[in-house]
Amino acid sequence: METTELKLRERIKELTCLYEVSSIISNTDIDSLETSLTAILVSIKKAFQYPSATEISVVYKDVHYATGVLNDQLTISSKIQLFNQHKGEITASLTSNKSSFLKEEKQLIDSIALKMSSLLERIEIKENEKSLRRQIEHTDRLNILGEITAGIAHELNTPLTNILGFSELLQENFPEKSDFHTDLDKIIKNAIYSREVVKKLMFFSCKMPQEWQIADIKPTLKSAIDLLKPSLRKKEINCVLDIEDHLVLKADVLQITQVIFNLVMNAIYFTPTNGTIEIKAYKTKTNIIIKVIDEGIGLNKNTKTKLFEPFFSTKPVGEGSGLGLSVVHGIIASHKGKITANNNPHQGATFKIKLPATF
Repeated sequence: METTELKLRERIKELTCLYEVSSIISNTDIDSLETSLTAILVSIKKAFQYPSATEISVVYKDVHYATGVLNDQLTISSKIQLFNQHKGEITASLTSNKSSFLKEEKQLIDSIALKMSSLLERIEIKENEKSLRRQIEHTDRLNILGEITAGIAHELNTPLTNILGFSELLQENFPEKSDFHTDLDKIIKNAIYSREVVKKLMFFSCKMPQEWQIADIKPTLKSAIDLLKPSLRKKEINCVLDIEDHLVLKADVLQITQVIFNLVMNAIYFTPTNGTIEIKAYKTKTNIIIKVIDEGIGLNKNTKTKLFEPFFSTKPVGEGSGLGLSVVHGIIASHKGKITANNNPHQGATFKIKLPATF
């Protein structure tokens, strides 16, 4: 009778646990996931025969939650499967080697693992939808900015050309060392700077004329790095090239040079003295991949979101127009390619370009 009563109590505990877990899961969303997983572990712990001698843990991707320290010598576990792929597991551990698990306890964590798999699949789908929505919004925002900047660039181009031309004509009427000549020289220099900003705006909005050709871009990549050797030497930065042969694509070679130039200049700025910048280029079945890897400060969440927007810069005022990366984005988009930026595991960031290859 006593054994039957004990078995009945254990079944009641298990059923209570399943009810609690189902209730927790039904009320879980992305923001409450951590709290829910912790509550599920506590509920499972209470359902076992020896709660005080039992510890429960769940591992999901890089996340690990546990009710306490597990005894690796005495455990049972069940896999968490997401879309038929092993993504984690629930583990129960007995801290006392004198105890043992019931057959029903293994069945319990198997059932809960299935429920958690469904929960995590649902959350992952929502996260993917949210990420896709952000990408669409970001693309729309860039398209709108592209149209605005194209209009601004067009309107500014003509008056800037006039200012520059008339200033140069006027300067010829004054002696070289006169105040008028010096002042006009300042006007000319600022007009030239403004013209370069307009040119970058036109690059960003893809309104610059393009000269397409089938070309192997390996020499293009190397020549862009050669142009930057003085800057690399000045900051004592080592530049490592790992470039495959026969990287053929249809492109505007001058614009691809501009892309590499901008990305490497950005890497030089953020990489500390005596650091290393890596340039990698290789081909896959359908694409050519170019990576620029630096040892800088990396990217925070806000920076990653706005990185390719015009006029956004993390550099101090006066050290950047905030157009370099938006120009890069515009050029790559016009080549039907894609550029992304992510942090490296230890230090710095990697800018990755994917361009359609020509075979």
